[in-house]
Amino acid sequence: MTNLEKKTYRNRFSEAGYSDEAIQKKVTAAWDAIFTDPESKFYFNVGDDMGYMVDTGNTDVRTEGQSYGMMMAVQMDRQDIFDRIWNWTETYMRNHEGPHKGYFAWHCTLDGEKIHVGPAPDGEEFFAMALFLASKRWGDKAEKPFNYSEQARELLSICIHKGENGEEGDPMWDPENHLIKFIPDCDFSDPSYHLPHFYEHFAAWSNEEDKDFWKKAVKASRGYIVTSAHPHTGMNPEYAHYDGTPNPVNDHGDFYSDAYRMAANIGLDAEWFGKREDYRQIIENLLRFFDGKELDDYQKYEIDGTETGEPSLHPIGLLASNAMGTLALEQSELSDKVVRQFFETEPRTGNRRYYDNGLYFFAVLALSGQYRMNWNN
Repeated sequence: MTNLEKKTYRNRFSEAGYSDEAIQKKVTAAWDAIFTDPESKFYFNVGDDMGYMVDTGNTDVRTEGQSYGMMMAVQMDRQDIFDRIWNWTETYMRNHEGPHKGYFAWHCTLDGEKIHVGPAPDGEEFFAMALFLASKRWGDKAEKPFNYSEQARELLSICIHKGENGEEGDPMWDPENHLIKFIPDCDFSDPSYHLPHFYEHFAAWSNEEDKDFWKKAVKASRGYIVTSAHPHTGMNPEYAHYDGTPNPVNDHGDFYSDAYRMAANIGLDAEWFGKREDYRQIIENLLRFFDGKELDDYQKYEIDGTETGEPSLHPIGLLASNAMGTLALEQSELSDKVVRQFFETEPRTGNRRYYDNGLYFFAVLALSGQYRMNWNN
């Protein structure tokens, strides 16, 4: 059996003492908060065959949210919702000309008008992974754009070959160091974009000529995650230079919103492909830093832990990601404490719920053993 054929998934909620009934109720409630509850949902059907995820804090549609919604749908075996979201994305967000041809505009109005044609690579990598998993779970359809695996391979090819042979535009991954960029036309990264557990699949399922690139990206990103984390706090910046040091451009060099996702990525990589000592140290440092802090106390920090006085914009998202990070650890009193704190926390309400509840749902899936790369059992 290869790693890609993993059959058993750890259930941290069960380890922390919760019953199967309580855990499944938690999963259902987290799904409903996004997809069905009229008071809190931010997924909406559009017409007969489309749908979108609304960023409730900005009242727009983002590739981040669309790709998250597709991943949620494939994990929950909801092909109907998956196809609706992908159809809206392909119809309104895909660029068909210019230097970003083939990429997706990172955000659009609710009626599908592109606000900015430039892409955000975290959307593209989640789209590709969700499409591969859709192919694996349901099989490809004949008609475009529901020929899932072909769509994923074509997208990944664009992401790493854009700009070659005189074509205008820039790739989303640096061709020399194999690190994902914050945006194609820049020379720095976002540590929370690094998903080596996705790249393991890209190395197996991408076009033959691209597989070696993705093998190198796996190694590069696992190294970069460690390099970008502070050695004492475990915190990482939102933007970082290729050497892992914070990039303060536009005030994004601190531990804030985007940065929270790295702990979740570490947890899922550890669950899918095995624990690592360097991951363990990062998550233990992070949990110790936040131990004893209440959600209302969370704020924006410099990565060495220095307080800035600015409250966290997404405290539930931060807690969710830290809890998901416990998958990189053996069970302990501290890790159980964080898992229980998260389990007892409800999804966020109010206009900032989109980002928090997206991270919340992924954490619920992962900690219940239901964020999977296959469904063999």
